[in-house]
Amino acid sequence: MDSFAIERVREFGAQIAIVLGSGLNSLVRDPAPKRIIPYREIGGLPGSAVKGHHSRFVLDEMSGTRIVFAQGRAHLYEGYSAPDVTAGVRFLARAGIKKLVLTNAAGSVNPDFAPGSWMMITDHLNLTGTTPLLGKRDFVDLTDAYSPGWRGRFAEAARAKGLKLHEGVYAGVLGPQYETPAEVRMLRLLGADAIGMSTVCETIQARALGLEVAAFSCLTNWAAGLNPGPLSHREVLAAGEASGAEFMRLFGAAL
Repeated sequence: MDSFAIERVREFGAQIAIVLGSGLNSLVRDPAPKRIIPYREIGGLPGSAVKGHHSRFVLDEMSGTRIVFAQGRAHLYEGYSAPDVTAGVRFLARAGIKKLVLTNAAGSVNPDFAPGSWMMITDHLNLTGTTPLLGKRDFVDLTDAYSPGWRGRFAEAARAKGLKLHEGVYAGVLGPQYETPAEVRMLRLLGADAIGMSTVCETIQARALGLEVAAFSCLTNWAAGLNPGPLSHREVLAAGEASGAEFMRLFGAAL
């Protein structure tokens, strides 16, 4: 990895990073060029060709706290391996990040969790068929993969701001196709509240490196069988952008 880029982040002094999922890049607007680090400038860090992912780090501040925003991520369904899609997490850890916030766009399978709302992830189902730890002997305990302390802080912030914040289980699948109605029913029986195509590998890698993790799903649509119409990525991007401001209120309050 590029040592110059690592030093730029280290000198910035942030200890918190946020990975922005599909449609959530609007959370960072008009950053100064000197605060942008494109992924292509960092060796071993893949970009994404998926619409809605800018593939860059932005060094910014919120509520007086310095934050590294990762605008976009690579996905397994693009043909990358689990180590590839978690290269950004390893970069951030080397650059001094201690806390990682992951966001994603997800389909809701819980009838009580309507699209347009946010879900804080309490646990996950790794159904991608892989792990960034493959081939290693890292027996990482994922009992508290998503920090209970940090979850409590976000829940308290949501109550204080009067924001609706669901809590539930995220099923991470390979993609890129959306699930069939039968698969959605299966995942609901397994305990999933939302389904997406990212996050779980990043969480595993972050916990293996000792980072504290919190994660949130922007529920952009009902999953197949619950949705009255066809699913589309355009719908996901639009819903994510519409819900972004609410997440920023939540995150600012938690800080």
